[in-house]
Amino acid sequence: MNEGPVDWGSAILIGGMAGWMANKFMHAHAHLIVDVVAGVAGAVLLNAMFEGLGFHYGGWVEFLALGFVGACLLLAPVRWMRVRLRKPRPPNDW
Repeated sequence: MNEGPVDWGSAILIGGMAGWMANKFMHAHAHLIVDVVAGVAGAVLLNAMFEGLGFHYGGWVEFLALGFVGACLLLAPVRWMRVRLRKPRPPNDW
């Protein structure tokens, strides 16, 4: 089942959805632009890596899945930095 190649407009929309889902999943609290960039970059990086290994994906469902996983991997350092750099709350605020 091949849905056909993903063009740039679709890649931005699907990457935005994947990045938004990864942002909600990772609780990274990043901005929408960061979500779109992480989703598209994650999908492109993982797609290139899998094509180098011999797997070929071309449809929007695969692009969404690879974008989600790739965006989670790219948003992990953002989440780690936000958790590590935030101010500790005093115990009476709990």
